[in-house]
Amino acid sequence: MADLGVRSCRGPWCELVAPGLLTFGAMWTEEIVAGRPARRHIPSGVVFREVPGGTFLMGLSEAELTAVRAIEHGGGAEDSLEPFFASARDARPVREVRVEPFLIAGHPLTVEQVRHWMPEYEDDYAEADSITARLEGDLDDLLEALPFRLPSEAEWEYAARAGTTTLTFRGDGKPGEDQLLDDFGDEQRTAAAENAFGLAAMGSANEICADVWIPGFVGAPADARPRTGDGPRTVRGGAADVYPWQGCDEWLLLLASTRYGHAQFTAIRPVAPLPSRT
Repeated sequence: MADLGVRSCRGPWCELVAPGLLTFGAMWTEEIVAGRPARRHIPSGVVFREVPGGTFLMGLSEAELTAVRAIEHGGGAEDSLEPFFASARDARPVREVRVEPFLIAGHPLTVEQVRHWMPEYEDDYAEADSITARLEGDLDDLLEALPFRLPSEAEWEYAARAGTTTLTFRGDGKPGEDQLLDDFGDEQRTAAAENAFGLAAMGSANEICADVWIPGFVGAPADARPRTGDGPRTVRGGAADVYPWQGCDEWLLLLASTRYGHAQFTAIRPVAPLPSRT
């Protein structure tokens, strides 16, 4: 099992931790990837990061609204942001949420990774197999094939914030195109884009969550359980899916609190429970 871990770990920035000693069953190895602890799912090669449990304030806060207004007043907005402010209620009221520890993929599944479960998968929009896979009609097929689950909205936002309370994990400044990442073939570039939890490209792709779309958080649970029911799922992110930007303030899609209903093409960043040592 240690050999499998070594072969799937490429580059000087990735090493297996204590080969043969920290192998979790037949499915997981514990590694150091880009200087951070990681768990690799051996069959697929997908690298997961462990997100610690804790509490956070979920939703679009007054401080974040003030930061967006400061960007607008400072000339950083291409158009009026009134539509954004009018829809702010969709991410409110802000509430404290308790999140248990979990594993989440370091970046959205790529075309190559999706083919582990769906060998015939084709992506007409991807120029390389290392690019984020965007699914439409085959989304349900992949969800059925995956041994993992979708993140809840609370888990996604908690992971995106990575302990911060600002617009993005980089602060309250206007996020730019330099925060977009869609190709994960360059592992050093991917590592440079990671937040404090070791997650890259949070906000770049349309990432689908387990929750059904419900405007606002009135009545939402105080823990990270998804809200279920009939209707489209909630999506987070998507700034790279509308690139090159057309001057319509697409940067707002990079905000940790931005949420909306199901998009036409969606990416998957799977979640797994913490594996037990055997």
